[in-house]
Amino acid sequence: MAEFVAPCFKCVADPVKEYASPYFRFFFCYEKIVQDFTNQRNALKLRKQRVDTDVDEAKNQIEVIYEDVEDWLRRAKQELEETQNLQDEIDRVKYFKWCPKLGWRYGLSKKLAEKTPIISKLLETSDFAKEAIKAVNMIGLYGMPGVGKTTLAKEVGKHAREQKLFDKVVMFTMTQNPNIRTIQDEVAKMFGLNFHSNTEKGRAEELFRSMQGVKKILVIVDDLWEEFRLESIGIPFGDDHKGCKILLTTRHQQVCTKMNCQKEIQLGILTEDEAWVLFRDKAGLDDDCSSLNEVAKEVAGECKGLPLAIDTVAKALKGEDLDGWKAANQRFKDSRHLDNIEVLGGVLTALKLSYDYLKKGNNQMTENDIQLCFLLCSLFPEDAEIRIEIMIVCGIGVGLFPNASFIEDKRKEIGVALKKLQKSGLLLETDDAGTIRMHDVVRDFAHWLTSTGENRSMVKDKLKEWPNMVESFKGYTAIALWNCCSNIIFPDKVKFSELKTLFLHGEWKEEGDGLLVVSSTFFEKMEALQVLYLRRVKFSLKGFNWLLNLKTLWCEDCQLENFSSSLKNISLEILALIDTEIDKISEDLVNLKYLRLASRNRSSEFYFPPELVVSRYDINVGGQDFSFEEALTIRRLRIVNFSSSLSAFKNLFCNVGKLKLNNFGLKIIVSRIGKKVLNELTSPELNSCDDMEFLTDITRDQGLTVAFSDLEELTIRGMVSLKGLCYGLSPSHREIASFTGLKVVTIRSCPKLKTIFSPCLAKGILCIEELYIKDCDGLEQVIGFAQEEEITKNDSRLCSCPKLRILDIWQCKSLKYVCANTSTQGLQSLESVKIRDCPQLVQIFKMERNENGEDVVVPQLRYIFSPTTARSLSHLVDLFIDGCEEIEQLILANDQISSSSSSDVGHQPISFPNLTRITIRNCGNLKSLFPFGYVPALPKLECLEVQMNFKLEQVFKLDDEPKVVVEEEMKFDQLEKLSLEHLPSLIHFSPKGYHFVLPTLEALEVTFCPKLTTSFSIDSQEFVHCETKV
Repeated sequence: MAEFVAPCFKCVADPVKEYASPYFRFFFCYEKIVQDFTNQRNALKLRKQRVDTDVDEAKNQIEVIYEDVEDWLRRAKQELEETQNLQDEIDRVKYFKWCPKLGWRYGLSKKLAEKTPIISKLLETSDFAKEAIKAVNMIGLYGMPGVGKTTLAKEVGKHAREQKLFDKVVMFTMTQNPNIRTIQDEVAKMFGLNFHSNTEKGRAEELFRSMQGVKKILVIVDDLWEEFRLESIGIPFGDDHKGCKILLTTRHQQVCTKMNCQKEIQLGILTEDEAWVLFRDKAGLDDDCSSLNEVAKEVAGECKGLPLAIDTVAKALKGEDLDGWKAANQRFKDSRHLDNIEVLGGVLTALKLSYDYLKKGNNQMTENDIQLCFLLCSLFPEDAEIRIEIMIVCGIGVGLFPNASFIEDKRKEIGVALKKLQKSGLLLETDDAGTIRMHDVVRDFAHWLTSTGENRSMVKDKLKEWPNMVESFKGYTAIALWNCCSNIIFPDKVKFSELKTLFLHGEWKEEGDGLLVVSSTFFEKMEALQVLYLRRVKFSLKGFNWLLNLKTLWCEDCQLENFSSSLKNISLEILALIDTEIDKISEDLVNLKYLRLASRNRSSEFYFPPELVVSRYDINVGGQDFSFEEALTIRRLRIVNFSSSLSAFKNLFCNVGKLKLNNFGLKIIVSRIGKKVLNELTSPELNSCDDMEFLTDITRDQGLTVAFSDLEELTIRGMVSLKGLCYGLSPSHREIASFTGLKVVTIRSCPKLKTIFSPCLAKGILCIEELYIKDCDGLEQVIGFAQEEEITKNDSRLCSCPKLRILDIWQCKSLKYVCANTSTQGLQSLESVKIRDCPQLVQIFKMERNENGEDVVVPQLRYIFSPTTARSLSHLVDLFIDGCEEIEQLILANDQISSSSSSDVGHQPISFPNLTRITIRNCGNLKSLFPFGYVPALPKLECLEVQMNFKLEQVFKLDDEPKVVVEEEMKFDQLEKLSLEHLPSLIHFSPKGYHFVLPTLEALEVTFCPKLTTSFSIDSQEFVHCETKV
């Protein structure tokens, strides 16, 4: 029986056990199932967050995300969403602490047990995510000309910088004939690298090592024409630098393939709707169904969806009436045959229309000048940043804008023309305000225009030999030969009878001796030549006597022979010699209107004959060659680290307008240069002249008092030995004529300077408007009074600065007096006072007298203004005080001055009618800002910042606590920002008895003011109210 029962029991028990086992597990293992599910779900949630982060970082690093990763993220998200209800049920039971029914426990356990393995499987397969993110180090962007590749690449770079996706973002243009050294310089500048090697290979190695030290780099290579080894520039990527990503743009897809781009993106033309939206925006058209818009849509369609064409045409037609749009549309239809020219990608018609419209709005005399200016820009190399200064001198040389009589007027006209070309889309802006650029497609169009006709031109780059087709040169009016091989053998004579402009540019060679050699007779048959631009050329000027029409000669890095004796008969007006050695400047240059001379050679000798009078010049010796907006309009001399005699420049000092001296060896300027000089100087700038102690010597009256009489702006920086502006005392004890026109003074880092303006000088500085002083640790007085006490003791007339608007003094540790001898009536124009970190300050302006008629002078500054001074500051706009430790109040209270000085005027209310901003910081002893028996009128106050003044108790302090019957309401109608921060002693902002209303307040910051009793509230009109309860 047992043998039968046992097998039977087994047959029944096994199925029951198989069925009952999970049931009992769901019931009895509920807590463990819940815990397993919760742990696994939380792990999945965290893992998904990490994968999301990895994917985001990968996308920022331009890496490819495989579909497997995207699929895993979708499934993980789905599981987390589906199980959220289960997690909510678990949390609900825990929160309410109730015991669920057995059936509910079983059902929930079963659901959790089914989901847990699925979640576990997702966790197991998540490890593949990092391996499934493929590293991409190069992306290629290709498309036809004018489609917007460069614009898109720039936007990518801008976005990467703004979002800080990379540590460095670098962009450069390759062109068809890339200049490797120039590109290396551009990239090195971004990394702060100064090359030690002079060879391209050595520089590439230095750049390679420098870039490897930066973790994440984006390099944008624009306009690549063929396969190129970026390592030859010095750019590491791939295995050499996995954090360096390359984005390249090109016209040709095969370039992307040859460069092994992991991802290739084609940038196509715009759709019809996209093109119309862009066109309408550029042309300034309204979004309506007018007849004009219907015609404009047809014109937009003729642009073929190309952004470049849309931009130039829309800008050209902006502001036209309906007839103008119809005429333009017809011109498009009549010129469709031009679009067959393949090289311009179908944009020729659009560019031709924009070019023709340059004449519109100009008078008849100058209708072609803007077009000629455009063609002149096309002579420069592809994608070159064209210096505006060179464009101007060349434009003047070829006779642009002949109706402008003076060189300054011509410069302005050409500047306006360049701006108009930029607005028309035919020229592009660059990051440098002193340069412009021409799109390569627009340049191709310009060359198409000048391939025939009266303005025929030729532009060649990297010429290896002289063309054997001299006869074809006869019709050219402009020729530009760039980066010519130094081995070229130039002919002795070439008959270019119609040539007006010649650019001749030798290639740069690592050994530095590869100059183009041109014979002395090469230029003889160029009778019509007006502009000659030469760089890295060795030549003689013997044949220049035949160039009777030459107006502009620009020589850069050249070697000139027979310079002084070869310019007698020519009518040269503009001469620029940049790092070009000459024997002397000839007095035969009687027609010379502008001289531009720059030499980095600190030991060069120069001679300027006294007979040579140049109305405008810009001479830079020993420093870098800078361009400035005011070039051609001033007389400027800059000397840096110059070790030779000043005698060469003696004649220039008589009429120099702007003078800049860096690291110059003189102790006193005027005494070494001579008498009656620098009387036309307007803007001297002195930097790091370590030996200089004074600017002028006033111990003798003979002519020296006129020095600096036209001075308007004075800048002095880093003069470690400077003791004062003038040496000695005037023997006649009279006012000094020097500095009488001075308007702006900037003095910084002059540790030995104790007084800026002596009394003799101070009485003449009536025109001074702005005064900036910083980091002068030895400075004790700005306007002095102690040095000439015996001269001034009987002179009751005080100094006056009636035009002083801005007073800005920072970090002068020994400063005691600012305008101690200046009357309050003499400061009626003061708009801004900023004083910071002047711990020894005793007095700023002339104070009231005490009962004995003596000046009130305290050991260290306790207040900024007296009531009388404050009343005279009607123009004060900005008051900024920081780090004046001893100040107790800004304005002296009436009861603290003598009765003699506090007459009826002394009891008149004080107001600051133009004060808009008050900032008071780090004044450790400041107890109140405005200690009056009333609140001063501040009708224009926009910002009040009071911060880290640890003893400040009241902003507006009343002399006596009032017995409040009716609160006085006061409005601050313009106050937008109020900041009260770190004021541990502040009791109230608005005094008792006053109710402040702030209707325009936008920002209120009150932090760490534990004793503050003033309450702030907002009414239904959103006005802020301030009240301190009695």
